[in-house]
Amino acid sequence: MKVEHVTVEAPSRASDGSVRKMMDNKSIRRTTTVTVGLLSTIWLIDMVDRVMIGLALPMIGDEFSLSSTQLGGVVSVFAIFYMLGQVPGGMLADRFGPRPLLIVALILWSVFTALTGFAWGLVSLMVMRAMFGISQGLFPAASFKALAERTRPKTRATAMGFMLGANNLGPGIAPLIIAPVLMAVGWRDAFWLVAIVGAVIGTVVWLVLPAPLDTEISEDPEAALQPLASEHSRAAVFKSASVWKFAILFCLANMSAYGLMTWVPSYLLNDKGLSLIDTGIFAAIPFIVTALATIVGGRLVDKYFHDRARILLVPCMATSAVLLFLMTTADTVAMFTFYETLALGISGLCSMSIFAMPLRALPAEFLGSGMGLINGCGQFAGFITPLVMGWMVDQFSYMAAFGVLVGATSAAALVAMIVPQTPAKF
Repeated sequence: MKVEHVTVEAPSRASDGSVRKMMDNKSIRRTTTVTVGLLSTIWLIDMVDRVMIGLALPMIGDEFSLSSTQLGGVVSVFAIFYMLGQVPGGMLADRFGPRPLLIVALILWSVFTALTGFAWGLVSLMVMRAMFGISQGLFPAASFKALAERTRPKTRATAMGFMLGANNLGPGIAPLIIAPVLMAVGWRDAFWLVAIVGAVIGTVVWLVLPAPLDTEISEDPEAALQPLASEHSRAAVFKSASVWKFAILFCLANMSAYGLMTWVPSYLLNDKGLSLIDTGIFAAIPFIVTALATIVGGRLVDKYFHDRARILLVPCMATSAVLLFLMTTADTVAMFTFYETLALGISGLCSMSIFAMPLRALPAEFLGSGMGLINGCGQFAGFITPLVMGWMVDQFSYMAAFGVLVGATSAAALVAMIVPQTPAKF
């Protein structure tokens, strides 16, 4: 009987490397997917909390006998404290890591959302909104840093598109959810209900957020070529001309979102006589489209505009300004909403170009601080826009107030012409 010897070949090193690479890629995709899913959910809740005050303004104004200027102040006091929380939030994220700050921010803003429901007048309402603002202000820079630590540079704009797309989806779905709740239980109980959701999400983040990727995977090699990489200084980040260019660009671009989110519901209710439910539907449409455009825009940046953001930014901002002007000339609610939707959608298509380059170019140890400054300037728009527009509504008309947004978006198109396009030029 002949015995055959079977030789089993050992796997080659190349094969071992291929398997390891596949496992690494799978682990990276899982880390990125879970992170984007969690952060997107938080951004969605974040914006639902903020949009709710816009929908509740007519009820609050009636109960407390407040003018449009005073109601604009209620929104603006949140925005100024939200703005003031950005840079400290980024610095804390750099010091302690983003995870603890994400949890603290979620719990605190849920507490102050609930306390808003206990307000008994203008002063107490503004105090609660101020504390709510500074609590939420701790969150954005921490979320940017958490995302940057858990994504590859070549797919970061796509991930950011999903995350901030959820932020834009908030104003889209919030009216559809919150308007019926306001009608059913009133504005006070509505704030209490949303607060509970925020606290639950905070617990989930603590349990599920994955660990950061290795820095060799998450950091862009080109970032080492730009001047900030050699200075190792937070002060250098704060003094950087490139950082300030993106900060000013975001401020101007963000004015339209804040202005429309705050004053369109009141315009539809008070000037056009729509019901609260119909107002919720018309107010939702532009932001749902914007959410989808933001997601698509993130992919476009990664695939086609990775190092040439101006080609996308400048035409989109200019077109959005034209559409906002046409919106101010609309005679019907349908045409007003049509132009508003197109303006916000096209603006959303290029919005990831504002964030993609700083997230690639900023030094990892000061990324939270740099993004806190950029987002803080963006939130300055949230402070000044509702206040100025509220004054213009009282003095002139809603359409005059919306005209402010045309000028701001036109200016954004001009600033977009001078922002750097590669990490080496940042």
